[in-house]
Amino acid sequence: MSSEPNPASNSGPASNPVSASAPGPASGGAAASAGALLLCRARPDSVETVAQLLRERMLLVSAGPEWSVLVPEGKPWLEGGEPVDGVVAGWAAALAVGSPWPVLALWWDADRSGCTLAAGFRRTVGYVWLANGTPVGEDEAMRTLAARLGLDPVLDMQALDALARPDSYADARARLRGLIAVLTRAGVTLPPGLSPGEPADRLREAARELDGVRRVEWPGWRDAVRAELDTLESGPLGPWLRGPRARALAGAQVAAGLPLLAWSLRRHGRGGWTAAGLVLVVDGALGLAYDRARRQV
Repeated sequence: MSSEPNPASNSGPASNPVSASAPGPASGGAAASAGALLLCRARPDSVETVAQLLRERMLLVSAGPEWSVLVPEGKPWLEGGEPVDGVVAGWAAALAVGSPWPVLALWWDADRSGCTLAAGFRRTVGYVWLANGTPVGEDEAMRTLAARLGLDPVLDMQALDALARPDSYADARARLRGLIAVLTRAGVTLPPGLSPGEPADRLREAARELDGVRRVEWPGWRDAVRAELDTLESGPLGPWLRGPRARALAGAQVAAGLPLLAWSLRRHGRGGWTAAGLVLVVDGALGLAYDRARRQV
């Protein structure tokens, strides 16, 4: 069974494969009712440092033994005209591009709901349901999602297939709840109050009341650099911090990040794709600088 979509073109960053069939930017009313959750397959300690580079205020809490969930404190989809799915797709790509774990963004507004999965440098994959639950995605997207999240190729895939079939009794929010039910078998346990489809303000207030919640904020360049280096040195990526492999990886990150950043700025994008390019450039530049400094010691 094939689990990988076709490679993205070179004309710009990879896009949601259902974007061609989804409506355009949400109206003001749809944007006002929008919300999002970001599920990361990593513990909060690993997610926190990377999430700081988004330069967005978020709340971070555990969502299972090997999962974390980020709840946006702000609502950037109300600014700049970019719909909620575009904002969170950029966030997911930025979080996943320099990390060994995948990120699944859940999003919704008055017109649609959906999910977007980002994993490393691979093309993002997503699925969309209209407000009445009508699926407008591709079956291949569900198969790719299952493969990248390590779901059961038989039992879990059957449940995902059901979410991609018409059902007059399930609206878009019910589809997202069904997706969460499938993910519970992969270890996801959303904390109380963090239910897909809830208004963004209610999600934020519920997250603030949870035990162990962390507020993720941009700490400034010096602290961000120090925290990221400490995390990398103590983790499994330590051997890649210096030497030929580290220089090759860092150079590739810079080479990929600069065109992405330039593309985003030309499109007047906000936050998402700009953050993805920024993360690549910063990570690559830090890798080259660290390797140089270590060689001079």
